[in-house]
Amino acid sequence: MRHGHIGFGLLGFASLGCFATPTPLAPGLEGSVGWPHHGVQTGAVELPERGPGFARYRAQGSYYWGQPSLVNGIQEAARRVHEGLPGGAPLLVGDISARHGGKISRHYSHRSGRDVDLLWYVTTLKGASVRSPTFVRVGPDGVGKAPGGRGYYKLDVPRQWLLIKSLLSSPQVEIQWLLVSSGVESLVIDHAMAQGDDPEVIWRAQNVMLEPADSLPHDDHLHLRIACSPEASVQGCEGGGPYWNWLPAKAGLGPHEDDVIEWLGAERN
Repeated sequence: MRHGHIGFGLLGFASLGCFATPTPLAPGLEGSVGWPHHGVQTGAVELPERGPGFARYRAQGSYYWGQPSLVNGIQEAARRVHEGLPGGAPLLVGDISARHGGKISRHYSHRSGRDVDLLWYVTTLKGASVRSPTFVRVGPDGVGKAPGGRGYYKLDVPRQWLLIKSLLSSPQVEIQWLLVSSGVESLVIDHAMAQGDDPEVIWRAQNVMLEPADSLPHDDHLHLRIACSPEASVQGCEGGGPYWNWLPAKAGLGPHEDDVIEWLGAERN
């Protein structure tokens, strides 16, 4: 069951008319500029091909550019899983954004360096950690069949939860959404509660984990989106969801006043 989610309205589309790109006439715009589905970025860094606990899903892809906090946060969280539950397969990282942002293939969002797709940690049906062969769709029981007849896999719930917990407690990154299917959310939250994890972290996870209402259910990957930090907000970063009350306060605003009216239905992938 979900607790604490905030309602959304169509008023978020009104902000699209204010979208701008960095130019010599607008020098204050930098970093993640605009909305996740209508934006660009400057100052992006590229995720390395591999590192402790992670690897790119597409080793030679050109969509591995993101804001420094996001790229650093991915690496830190993957390393914590690698160290906390050693001996497992790496986290496979899918697309982030193009170097300068803007529209990319296969995605509706991923335009401003704040979004990334993370493949599931998976095991064999006998519980051995293996590298995910592709985007495996898992059901409410945590079991899924890889496309193309490449066998059955189980969601590695302990590693998946440790990744989520590491992201939510990271000083590198401020989580706005973790888009997942309701079935995966239930498996992960039930595991966290059963092992007696910090109730505050579990509560935050219940808030940020969401199955989109009118798009793909995100049962084959975790879609991570970071929030606009207070500094980024004054430099052009906009929208994409609520600004949670446990994140650093934005000057002159309540915890949700700037983003709470956005329509989440704009999210696709």
